[in-house]
Amino acid sequence: MRSFFLSIILLALLAGCSTTTVYIVRHAEKVDDSDSTNLSPAGFARAAALAETLGDRGIDSIFSTPYRRTRQTAEPLAKRIGVSIVDYAAKPADIAERVGRIRNKTVLVVGHSNTILDIAKGLGTQPAMTKIESGDFDNLLRVRIHRGPFRKSVDLTQTTYGQLTAP
Repeated sequence: MRSFFLSIILLALLAGCSTTTVYIVRHAEKVDDSDSTNLSPAGFARAAALAETLGDRGIDSIFSTPYRRTRQTAEPLAKRIGVSIVDYAAKPADIAERVGRIRNKTVLVVGHSNTILDIAKGLGTQPAMTKIESGDFDNLLRVRIHRGPFRKSVDLTQTTYGQLTAP
């Protein structure tokens, strides 16, 4: 009987464990600086590269601000894996809180140069970069949130995808 209760306790502890992976990118290259602009040809190529890079990573959810350039960045991946794009307001704290509640999933968040680092910070990381420059489009941030029975750990991997942005 005692081993039965210990097994139940162990199962309860393990059930509380989860790992969530969040990929965060800025929208790809755009035609101009207007709010309603489309991606440029280089931007569409980068969006295709994002779909290629993340296509086999098990993405369960895609979040994008409602701007055309962010949605166009996410669309090739969404079509490839059959996942709908969910809009969010361009408020880093709100999307970080929303994504931070997700358990055992893999998520893509498409944002802007002035939001992606704050989203990563809101998830509990400390990015090495302090600013995304206006011409910098190739950053791919991966945040892993592991929740164990007694503690939570968060790690950040900063890499690039697609054609490298000139320094």
